[in-house]
Amino acid sequence: MSPDPVDAPRAAAIEQLEQFGLSAYAARTFVALVSLGTGTAKDVSGVSDVPRTRVYDAIDELYDRGLVDVQQSSPKEFWAISAETTTRKFEQEMEHRLSALTTALDELEPVRRREEQRGVWTVDGQATVTDRVIEFVQDADDEIVYMTVEDLLTDDVVEALHDAAERGVRISLGGVSADVQDQIQAEIPGAELFESLWVWSDTPAGRLMMVDGTQTLVSVLVNGADASPTDPRSETAIWGSGEKNSLVVVLKAIFTWRLENADASE
Repeated sequence: MSPDPVDAPRAAAIEQLEQFGLSAYAARTFVALVSLGTGTAKDVSGVSDVPRTRVYDAIDELYDRGLVDVQQSSPKEFWAISAETTTRKFEQEMEHRLSALTTALDELEPVRRREEQRGVWTVDGQATVTDRVIEFVQDADDEIVYMTVEDLLTDDVVEALHDAAERGVRISLGGVSADVQDQIQAEIPGAELFESLWVWSDTPAGRLMMVDGTQTLVSVLVNGADASPTDPRSETAIWGSGEKNSLVVVLKAIFTWRLENADASE
């Protein structure tokens, strides 16, 4: 017997509603009402896995969140708001939660968070490494030196570099193909392009980065050149912060030597 084609979107909707904080019964009740248009507790129970006696509790939860209206008839009938209105309500709720979270975390974060730190920190996963790179770019004040393989120069990284350039940050970029260099020059006209330290296609290197001469990051592709972009552990990075940090000192010397040689050869 082939599965009911309605089951997949119903299950997906219930799962997402639960992720937004609805109880299992409330999520199932709401999905049932969406499919019914309007319905009584008996109707809802008949098309969902919610016992009739629990439908009323679920309705109270949905009503408190503005997701259903109630008709005071006998028996009572319930009506679910539209998909568009539901999406908008959850978007507003999510924006409010994110704003409250950001404010709270900003108040908790130490003022001296980005000053001298001992040792290095490890980051696993391509998406997480990209998050760190973007965070460091967004915090840059004077200069960003960034070397990367072509596949890791994603649109969000380019956008962050563009915004940094708009703030007056000097951007030096190396290790990408001619086609990507053309793209960078079109989107970040002020970026300075230089030759890489080595042929990255023959190595597992991922990215090298220095920000304001005091923060550095280096990553490798764990599975080498064959790493899948969708593999969440395909990239591992270490980073350090502070003028006396050992990683910063080493990479700063490498970058300074390379950039000075690049300037001398022009």
